[in-house]
Amino acid sequence: MKSILSVFIFILLSACTSQYPNQQVTGKQFPNISGENLEQNIVTIPRDFNADKTLLLIGYKQDSQFDIDRWLIGLDMAGVTLPTYELPTIAGMAPRMFSTFIDSGMRKGIPKELWGGVITIYKDGEAVQKFTGNQSPNNSRVVLINNSGEILYFYDRGFSVDALNKLKASIE
Repeated sequence: MKSILSVFIFILLSACTSQYPNQQVTGKQFPNISGENLEQNIVTIPRDFNADKTLLLIGYKQDSQFDIDRWLIGLDMAGVTLPTYELPTIAGMAPRMFSTFIDSGMRKGIPKELWGGVITIYKDGEAVQKFTGNQSPNNSRVVLINNSGEILYFYDRGFSVDALNKLKASIE
């Protein structure tokens, strides 16, 4: 019974996404979106971020966590210290119906002290995917914004040292 339910959930979660071509969004305004962090606080982006610069690591699939982790390790090793948020961004009605289940699963795999930095985007997931494009969905979308939401840096081709160095230059 559990395997049948798992297959049903997988089909619902994967069947509700549209394909959008990747975009180059540097210089554009990040869309006003909202989500809930794993501490269950509503966060409106970019309004609730008041640092000079904030980094968003956006993932469209569970498999994009691998790329996000590589970015986080690279940022740490490079000594980059700025507010950084992971945004699991899930489009479609079915994921919203299972959001409690999905968020609970993420809480089990993430240390509690990091929950505030993981903001799950459900309602606005389609808008974000359409804005950046969602081709190559295993690659995270690395978005550096200023305090007014302007995108200063954008990268969506998977972690690379060259991309990390360009991001660092955009931060400095």
